[in-house]
Amino acid sequence: MKKVTVIAAALFLSANAFAQTWNVDKAHSKLGFTITHLMMSDVDGKFQTFDASINSSKQDFSDAVFNITAQTSSINTDNEKRDAHLKSPDFFDAAKNPTVTFRSTSVTVTGDHKLKITGDLTMHGVTKKVDLDATFKGPAPHPMMKKPNVGFKVSGKVKRTDFGIGSSMPEAVLSDEVVITANGEFQQG
Repeated sequence: MKKVTVIAAALFLSANAFAQTWNVDKAHSKLGFTITHLMMSDVDGKFQTFDASINSSKQDFSDAVFNITAQTSSINTDNEKRDAHLKSPDFFDAAKNPTVTFRSTSVTVTGDHKLKITGDLTMHGVTKKVDLDATFKGPAPHPMMKKPNVGFKVSGKVKRTDFGIGSSMPEAVLSDEVVITANGEFQQG
C-alpha cells in the first residue's frame, strides 16, 4: 500500500512540476473596448487599473486558466464628462460594482498559437458566458528580466444590455454590441 501511495504522490508532483503562473506586465498591456456612437463613429475606451494572471502547465496554453479583474472607476475614454457618466448608475455604477472580472472555464486550441477562451464575464453584477479569440507569441526569454515571457492578443464581443449596462440608451445612440480587446505581455513566476 505504501508503494502505491508513493507512486501516486510522485505522479502528482511530476504533473504539477510544470505548472506555471504568468503575471501581467502592466507597462506593456492594455484592456479596452470599442462601442459605436450614433451608428457612425467608434469610441475606444480602456480600464487603466487592472490585473491579470494565467495558470497553465502546457506550452500551448490548452489547459490555461485566465483571470482578469478591472476597476470600473478607472474607465477612460479620453473625455472626463463621458467617463463620469460611464461610472454612474446609468452604466457601470462603479460605486456598487467596483470591478469587472473574467475567469476562463475552458480553452480550445484552434490553430497554431490560436485559442478560443470561454469563461464567465461579470459586469454590473451580472455574470454571462463569453467566448474570446486569442493569439499568442512565445513563450520566449525576456531579454532583460531573464524569465520566460509570452504575449497575448484577445478579442471578443458582448451585448452591453445583457449585463444591464446603459439599458436606457437606445441602439441608435450606442450600439448594443461592444468589442472587447486585450493585448498584453505576461512573465512567468
